Amino acid sequence: MVTEVRNRKSVQEALTLEYNVSMYKSKPFFSFFKRLFDVVSSFLGIVILSPLFIIIVLLKLIIDHQAPIYAHKRIGKNGKEFKMLKFQSMRKDDRPLEEILSKEQLEEWKNEFKVTNDPRVTKLGRFLRKTSLDELPQLFNIFMGQLAVVGYRAIVSKELQEKYSPEEQKLLLKTKPGLTGFWTSHGRSDIPYSERKKMELYYCYKRGVWLDFRILWHTFFRLFKSGEAK
Repeated sequence: MVTEVRNRKSVQEALTLEYNVSMYKSKPFFSFFKRLFDVVSSFLGIVILSPLFIIIVLLKLIIDHQAPIYAHKRIGKNGKEFKMLKFQSMRKDDRPLEEILSKEQLEEWKNEFKVTNDPRVTKLGRFLRKTSLDELPQLFNIFMGQLAVVGYRAIVSKELQEKYSPEEQKLLLKTKPGLTGFWTSHGRSDIPYSERKKMELYYCYKRGVWLDFRILWHTFFRLFKSGEAK
């Protein structure tokens, strides 16, 4: 999968560039129509998927006996912090990570800010993550203007400081994070963080109607393929 992604022309370009804030170009017309698309699509998504929201909320309450939705602090456009909404997929565990994760998992968390086979994830939570249904509450973030449908993946403050150079941070924070993006639709967890970072910055540099369309197409294709695999 990783080799297939790397062989794509746009990904090859993304991985060879060095990024700085001068690469950012203001695109007022694109920004206007992008926001219009975000408002309309998120509103329709909330209305149409409201029965699914209710079902997941009830399942979380009945099966996992916990609050269905949690808000996690992320960094948005211009460095403004916001609370990104998700369906809760992990059980509460107040112990330090060193006591929960294996040495390998702890190292993965430190390097990649993610954990494979996290023991805190519930069975229902694993299903929500596999189908990306845990991301549905972010439609409210999009409607409120904190996220876009397409952008880079919103990250935490520590991640921003540790993984991105000052110039890369400036370029990244010029744009709004998104529900899906170039990295998310072209490999996601299969991509090492050093390459993921370049793919996220590539979107900030190249963002436009055609690239957004391609990202949405790849996202739907990945979701459909994931559904076939179950």
